[in-house]
Amino acid sequence: MHAHFGGVVPELAARAHLDAIAPTVDEALQALPGGWDDVSAMVVTRGPGLIGSLLVGTAYAQSVALARDLPVVGVSHLAGHVYSAMLADASLQPPYLALVVSGGHTDCVVLRAHGDAVRLAATRDDAVGEAFDKVARMLGLPYPGGPAVQRAAEGGDASRFPLPRTRLDDSFSFSGLKTAVRYAVRDLGPDGLDERGVPRDAQVVADLAAAFQRRAVEQLVTGLSQALDRSGVDRVAVVGGVAANAPLREAVRERFAGLHVVIPPLRWCTDNAAMIAMAGWHRLQVHGADQPGFEVDPGLAEFA
Repeated sequence: MHAHFGGVVPELAARAHLDAIAPTVDEALQALPGGWDDVSAMVVTRGPGLIGSLLVGTAYAQSVALARDLPVVGVSHLAGHVYSAMLADASLQPPYLALVVSGGHTDCVVLRAHGDAVRLAATRDDAVGEAFDKVARMLGLPYPGGPAVQRAAEGGDASRFPLPRTRLDDSFSFSGLKTAVRYAVRDLGPDGLDERGVPRDAQVVADLAAAFQRRAVEQLVTGLSQALDRSGVDRVAVVGGVAANAPLREAVRERFAGLHVVIPPLRWCTDNAAMIAMAGWHRLQVHGADQPGFEVDPGLAEFA
């Protein structure tokens, strides 16, 4: 639905949510012998995200909760990612450090206890997933950019284009790296670009993708290492959609060998209901249920 536009169109997303939410819930309930009678609480994302999609989800969840007299909990999408590590490894418990990497966020967060998280580092500009999408567009690769850049980079020489290393304390930044790719594409000149303004040569695309990916991964791993030094913990998780990137997974495991490292399987890296249920269950134990009628918060920045 969105690939044609090179990104998510909010109005289309909201309409798709409205069409899909009831059939999706009905399908999920087939796994429960008693159906709705086996459900003990409703958990729903209340932010951050696109307001139309958030409104569809919260309206549905709160309506069901009222109709069936169930407690309802609104949780942060970011907390869901932090808790997705526990889906992958039941032995993982707070405190631990999570690198949250997605299309909208790049953060290092310590979950000190259930309901208690502190952010140690964040991006100053673009999120890493956003940078992947924008670089993919510059190279003529499809949306979403993360998988497309990784596939292209597999046949590339990362040393062909010497992109800059970004070195920051306590934060991330991907705008300079993205701009360096833009200049590298521009410098190919008219003969090196097609009518869309993207490189003609597939090998150039592969080499630029490899160079960008290498620098992006280096910055993420370095930032995570710096945050770990300040965190006082010895357990590390990498979560969010960009955690599906194979070179990042490999680099984290290599850099932090000897520590307790958790990187969820791919199905729990991208957005999913299981991680929201995990975060909501723990929030219910710590804070209790929310009052029906709570509002969505598109800019919510909670991690627990």
